[in-house]
Amino acid sequence: MLVLTRKKGEILAIGEDILISVVDVRGDSVRLGIEAPKSVPVWRKEVLDEIAEENRKALQGSPSEEVLRLFGEKQVFGSTIRKKK
Repeated sequence: MLVLTRKKGEILAIGEDILISVVDVRGDSVRLGIEAPKSVPVWRKEVLDEIAEENRKALQGSPSEEVLRLFGEKQVFGSTIRKKK
């Protein structure tokens, strides 16, 4: 990991297309501005982790009790789900 020190108003370049600006520093919080091509996704790490966790849950086996209660046995997104007996 590369660790750099930057002051308010300074900019860090990643490649030729991505610029990260230090917009503000208040106490232990730093506000960053990010300029990147639209084709480059920019996520906060905690949001990316949450999305990955939700995707893992969605891929785990059987539908939840709530889904079964709501739909009984029906076609949902191309799959048959059945209410447990």
